[in-house]
Amino acid sequence: MDITKINRLVGIFQPAGWQQNIADAGVFEKVEILDAKAGDIAIFLRLPFPSPDFEKEIELKLTSKVLLLKDVNKVCWHVSLDVATLSRCNEAAAVKGVKNIIAVASGKGGVGKSTTTVNLALAMAKLGAKVGIMDADIYGPSIPLMLGAKDERPVQHDENTMKAIRAHGLAVNSIGFIALDDQAMIWRGPMASRALMQILTETYWGELDYLFIDMPPGTGDIQLTLSQNIPVTGAVIVSTPQDVALADAAKGITMFRKVNVPVVGIVENMSTHICSNCGHEEAIFGTGGVVKMAQRFDSECLAQLPLHIDLCADIDAGKPTVIAQPDSKFTAIYTELAGKTATKLFFETNTISTEIPIKLT
Repeated sequence: MDITKINRLVGIFQPAGWQQNIADAGVFEKVEILDAKAGDIAIFLRLPFPSPDFEKEIELKLTSKVLLLKDVNKVCWHVSLDVATLSRCNEAAAVKGVKNIIAVASGKGGVGKSTTTVNLALAMAKLGAKVGIMDADIYGPSIPLMLGAKDERPVQHDENTMKAIRAHGLAVNSIGFIALDDQAMIWRGPMASRALMQILTETYWGELDYLFIDMPPGTGDIQLTLSQNIPVTGAVIVSTPQDVALADAAKGITMFRKVNVPVVGIVENMSTHICSNCGHEEAIFGTGGVVKMAQRFDSECLAQLPLHIDLCADIDAGKPTVIAQPDSKFTAIYTELAGKTATKLFFETNTISTEIPIKLT
């Protein structure tokens, strides 16, 4: 049995959507001979990001090739997940316990940004990652309601930090947990920005692979301050296909690029409306807008999500669709979106951080 040939064959395999092969991506760990006489081997791989179809793909495309090698009769795959800490876009200090921060933004309100954030985060968690959400929409925090946790209140962790709320397996914090019901936050930009930075840095998040920041809509002072002061790894933009939403989303992309935040891609929400009675699908906001805008900015449309009553009803009930309907076609779209986001984030945010992640004590 030639281990060198096995190493070479496995190492050069490049899964769909990847920009490197397994060896160059640092995924390939080792080959272990289980029974030389029987020809049984084990191949150990360690993924630096969650990938929903990875194991299925190597089983379908790689196992048969390995079995063609001399003296190999059986292959056992061992795939583990160890999410990499990627480089950050600025010099801001790392958040304790958090490996990567993803900003989810929109130029315009009402496009479904928070719904997308919640379901994307839950889908990422389903893929095995440790995930959290910070609700940065200080004037209209909706994450507590969407996660069915609006009556929760953070408790003290130590003299400097409060514990994140746990909801559907996510670590979550929001001004909505702190303010009283229906209380308006009548704060100017600098005060709001300081409050959000305090929530970020004074929350005990635990150990997280990804922290999603649900950004307030727009490209004003608060958004710019957060983009410059939060150690973001990359950003996802959400827009509807409507021209007015696309114009504002383009401003969001421009803002992030001006402060050197990589835009991972764009999500087209409310791509079509699906009638709950007959199932008829109609593009009520137009077609192709996000795809064209993504091409214009040399980016990618990561997903096209429909407008359906179930998505709204699930969110209003505090049990998002990824949790309420795990086998639905909507959840499948969010799962694919999570995989694409993680993959593009890994390959397109320059380098893996050489800085040792700040561990919690």
